[in-house]
Amino acid sequence: MSRFGHLILPLLAVLLSSCNGVNPMVQSWSTRLPNSEGLPQVTPLQLYQEIGIKVDLLPKGRVGRMGWRMDPEYITIHSTQNFSSGATAFQHALGMKRGSFRAHKRPGGNRTGYLTWHFTVQQNAAVQHLPTREQGEHADFTGPGNRTSIGIEMCENKGNDLAWTVDRTARLAAYLMYVYRLPLNRVVPHYHWPRYGTSPLHKDCPHFLLNNGKPGATWNWFLSRVNMHYSRIVPGPVASI
Repeated sequence: MSRFGHLILPLLAVLLSSCNGVNPMVQSWSTRLPNSEGLPQVTPLQLYQEIGIKVDLLPKGRVGRMGWRMDPEYITIHSTQNFSSGATAFQHALGMKRGSFRAHKRPGGNRTGYLTWHFTVQQNAAVQHLPTREQGEHADFTGPGNRTSIGIEMCENKGNDLAWTVDRTARLAAYLMYVYRLPLNRVVPHYHWPRYGTSPLHKDCPHFLLNNGKPGATWNWFLSRVNMHYSRIVPGPVASI
């Protein structure tokens, strides 16, 4: 059992008791993705290698990278809702560096004039845009979602395998849990963070992991995959991220 297994197992029992209502698409993914019996235990560095992180950071002081420090307390999961065939993780990285993801800067709203987050994940890679100890602008404006959470976007572009994108995201979340000593209930959907001044207050994101726009059985299924990968970890050194 990993070093924080005592924080995970009670919640896992609740997750596994709530399997009714899982999105049928997700049920089909479960038949394609490996289960715990088919995966080996790994050191943190081996899990990091499985994730396939490609570091492509925003330039310091530009296009929304303000350098505001944070001690991560949450991991926030998003979906891009960008369905065009070219909307890969690498294209999102390029667009972010070019300043393509502009947002209206206002008091109590977007703080930088840009949307920024830490990782974009596709079926075969995860691209890192910000250091995990710097704040992004991806969740709730001036709220704790931006000030204390690592933002992960999942690609939905045509040709991308969403099942393997979700699984790679679960591995990344598990790795970040280990690095920052976070329990499973600190992995949250974008929906978790209220966006004051907007309607609706809670965003339907990541939409394909929610039930009727809210966390439910499908989200619990995702958490069970995060927990499965986390439970594979045996103690060891970590990569700076």
